Formats: sequence, C-alpha cells, structure tokens
Amino acid sequence: MMKVLVTGGLGYIGSHTVVELQQEGHEVVIIDNLSNSSIEVLDGITKITGIQPEFEELDLRDNFELKDFFKHHQDIDGVIHFAASKAVGESVEKPLFYYQNNVSTLINLLQELQKQKQQNFIFSSSCTVYGEADKMPITENAPIKLAQSPYGNTKQIGEEILRDTTKINNDLKVTALRYFNPIGAHSSAHIGELPQGVPQNLVPYITQTAIGLREQLSVFGNDYPTEDGTCIRDYIHVVDVAKAHVVALERLIKHQQTSNFEVFNIGTGKGSSVIEVIEAFERVSNQKLNYKVVERRAGDVTSAYADTIKANNILGWTSSLTLDEAMRDAWQWEKKIRKNN
Repeated sequence: MMKVLVTGGLGYIGSHTVVELQQEGHEVVIIDNLSNSSIEVLDGITKITGIQPEFEELDLRDNFELKDFFKHHQDIDGVIHFAASKAVGESVEKPLFYYQNNVSTLINLLQELQKQKQQNFIFSSSCTVYGEADKMPITENAPIKLAQSPYGNTKQIGEEILRDTTKINNDLKVTALRYFNPIGAHSSAHIGELPQGVPQNLVPYITQTAIGLREQLSVFGNDYPTEDGTCIRDYIHVVDVAKAHVVALERLIKHQQTSNFEVFNIGTGKGSSVIEVIEAFERVSNQKLNYKVVERRAGDVTSAYADTIKANNILGWTSSLTLDEAMRDAWQWEKKIRKNN
C-alpha cells in the first residue's frame, strides 16, 4: 500500500485518479484550493469507494502552507501533480495567470518534495507539448515544437524543470504522462467534469447544449485538412487516464524505471474528429445536437493522436473504454448534475 499525495485531487482527472488509487488499496491525501473544483466531489469519491480520503484545502502558491503540510506528512510515498489551469483558449487570453498558476506551483512543490525521503513524482503533462506535429500518430520521440498556446508552453516548461531537477537530484524519480483528450465521467455518475462558467472543452459543451444550458455548440472551423474538415483529437475515457497514473506510480515505487525522467503518451491511439464526437453523442443520447460551424479558434492544432506502444509495452497499460462509452458516461453525468441543481 502506498500513501499518495494528489494535488488538484478534487478536479476532473484528479478525482477519478483518487478513486482508482483507493480501489487499489492505496491511502490518499488530497490538496486542492477549490478554484476550479467543488468540495462536493469528496462525497462522490466516498460514495464510489466507501472511503473518504484525507483532504486539505491549500493553495500551492502559498509556500508557508505547503511547508506546514509536509511537516505533518513526512510519510508520503509518491506525488501525483494535477493542480494547474488547463484551458487552451483561456490561456491565450490570460498568459500571466497560467505561468504563475502552472509553473510557480510546480517549483514550490518540488522544493518541498526534495526534503522528503520518498521522491516519486507523476507529472500531469499534455500532448500540447508536441505543438503541430509533423506526422501521426505522435510518438514520445516527436520533436517538442513551439507551443501553440501559453497552456501548452507551461507543460513544456514543467517537463524541462523536472528533467533538469532529476539531473542534479538522484532521489527524484519522475514520470511525465502526456495525455491527449480526457473525456467522460465515472460510470456511477458520482463524479465527472465540472467546468466553471462556459466550458472550454468540447464534450462538456456538447452535453450542456443537449441539456439546454447552452443554446448552440460552436464547431471551430470546418476547413482543416481532415476528412470532414474539423479538428482531430485522441479522445480517451477519463477512467483509462486515471488508471494510467496508478500504474505509473506503482512502477516508480517498485524502482522499475529505466531513468529518473521518463515520458509516456496516454491516449487510445485513434483520432476522432469533432463531427465524429458529435455523432457518437447523438448515437448514445438518441437526440440531435444543435451546432453551428464558426471561425477557427486561436491555439488549436489540426490533428493530434497518440502512438501508445511505449505505454502499452513498458507500463503494461492500455485504454479499454470506447468513445461511445465515454459519451454515454458524460451524458449520464450531465443529466445527474442538472437534476440535482
């Protein structure tokens, strides 16, 4: 059994990862500042697992609070670091906020973690580090290009910070998981994606449009060089993403890593266009979605889907849930939260 710190553990991917950790018998401590999450998520986690994880409301930008946390938690076996802002469009509009919130918090966390005996660290990275990739599918060896957004740049910088730190700190073991586009919700509908305000991501905007919260879905461009003209992404069920984090951390704890800094793509290996995602939703919900094609959005790349062979072979992980299952679970979650409100 591991004792795991999950930062941003009440967020979308964080909460699903907490569930998977607890279901594997691990003890979890959550840090979250609730800026883009809700304390009610804690109840959802508890309903699914039967265990309420320890929770501390804490902002990683506050060095004093972070130091105090580690004084009282010196038996942490590993850290999974999710706490960050993650909307591409918003990052274009608020670059300084993204650099402060995503980069300074990582530095603060690493400075405290270096004082601990166990320094096993899973970094929530992103396929955005590849920018506009030259060829598909994208392997981990693809060149890291100029970021298309400040959000993507914070993930590039984060990986550089971690890589440089592992060079001078042999005790720090890092795995960066570059995941593609997590969607869906837990099949219990006890936890799921809770975007604040207007959603920046496709699937919650689809479900909010279908439920009547949004008048119409905007499809940003249909003149991309793809089969139907819309952007292609590797949409992966959030539960599959969560399971990858558990496997990756267990591997570090067992000292199975081949170097102190490793990266893995986490995706399905299959690209789906925006139109295909809409069609999948219409299939599982038995209703037509109101959408309209509008101009392209700044920061969007044409196509991005993963080569997952490295993760499949070395981590022993593979995605198992389908696009239709992800859309079904996202829709069940949307109906549940609107019913409760």
